[in-house]
Amino acid sequence: MRVPGRSGYSHRCAANGDKERDITANRQTSWAFADAFVAEDEALRWARDRARETGLRSVSPGTGAALRLLAATLDAKAVAEIGTGTGVSGTYLLLGMRPDGVLTTVDTEPERQQFARQTFRAAGFAGNRARFIPGRALDVLPRLADGGYDLVFCDGDRLECLDYLAESLRLLRPGGLVCFEGVFADGRTVDSAAQPAEVLRLRELLRTVRESQELLPSLLPVGDGLLCAVRRG
Repeated sequence: MRVPGRSGYSHRCAANGDKERDITANRQTSWAFADAFVAEDEALRWARDRARETGLRSVSPGTGAALRLLAATLDAKAVAEIGTGTGVSGTYLLLGMRPDGVLTTVDTEPERQQFARQTFRAAGFAGNRARFIPGRALDVLPRLADGGYDLVFCDGDRLECLDYLAESLRLLRPGGLVCFEGVFADGRTVDSAAQPAEVLRLRELLRTVRESQELLPSLLPVGDGLLCAVRRG
């Protein structure tokens, strides 16, 4: 049997490295293509511009399209949203919900909710399609009805994500869906380097959802990571 020399081994390593780089580049290109697959209208572009001006990070078009699809699949009539922002995610949710569905959206900043009102109006939604509640989510959520929601979308304080999960389990009907935006944390969630408390909390959230007997989870690679889980009946 011929044993390859060092030069042959090095050549194979280089070839494998080139192949891995090609695969990685292809995945990144495909991911970017998928995230931009759905075209956005003027109302959503306006909302994104307002978000940038105020220093907010909006969900990506791919994440928004996934939320719209999930809301439509559930035929959602009642959705709760943590983190109104300027209305980007809320618009996608409303687009997927039933025509008589109501979005209850919570944010600590009433000024942002004013932008969202304008976004929803520009997108053609009647004023009664959204209920705006200003305040801290953990103060507001306990006042919402048990089992009264088809979907809960969480895009708030990452340090509070486990508390959001507990509230969501109470709010959701059997078969309802909870979603968490940004669980990749720009790649830091899987980075072995020391990470801040919010990233450690996201790791705990991922572990808790994956191991829960009450939930059927999936982690969608859209935007900055969308963690979804169905509440079992």
